[in-house]
Amino acid sequence: MSRIGKAIIEIPPGVTLEEKNSVVSVVGPKGTLTLTLPTGFHIEKKENTILVTNKSTDLHLGNIHGLYRSLLNNIVIGVTKGWEKTVELVGVGYKATGGGNEVSLSVGFTHQVKFVAPKDITFKISDNTKLTISGIDKKIVGEIAAQIRATKPPEPYKGKGIRYLGEIVRKKAGKAIKAAGAA
Repeated sequence: MSRIGKAIIEIPPGVTLEEKNSVVSVVGPKGTLTLTLPTGFHIEKKENTILVTNKSTDLHLGNIHGLYRSLLNNIVIGVTKGWEKTVELVGVGYKATGGGNEVSLSVGFTHQVKFVAPKDITFKISDNTKLTISGIDKKIVGEIAAQIRATKPPEPYKGKGIRYLGEIVRKKAGKAIKAAGAA
C-alpha cells in the first residue's frame, strides 16, 4: 500500500466534501472543484479528516493510490488557500503589462505576446517584470505558467528570457578568444 495514499487529509473549517458515484466534489470559500476517482477507491470521512482507501487488489490501482490522494489534497488546498506561481522576465526591455484576466508581454519580439486567463485564473504584475498566476486549480495554474515560460525560455548564454521565480539558469561559456600573439 502506498505511504502517501495512507496519509490523512485534514479538512479545514468551511470546506464541504461530497462523494457521489466516484465523483468527489469539494466546496470551499474560493470555489468548487471536482475529482473523478477510479472504481475501487473510496473516501472515509471522520469528523474533519478524510482518508482515501483502495479496496481493490488490482496492481494498477495500488500504483495510483498515492496520486489520487495527492490530487484530492491539492483540491482541498486550492479551494481554501489557492495556488500561485510566479514567473520573472529577465532581459533589457522585457516587461509585462495588464493584469486581472489579460496580460501582454514584451519579450524581444516585434509584437507583444498576449495571454487571456481562463476562468478562475488571475494575473498580477509587480515591478513590471514579475508575473504571478493564481487560481484554485493547481494543474491549470502550472499549465498557464508553463505556456508563458515557453514563449521565451531562458537562453544559456546571457540568461535572458522568462523563468520561474527562483529558477537557476546555468550559463554556458562563450567562445574563447584566442591569444593576441598566437597565430
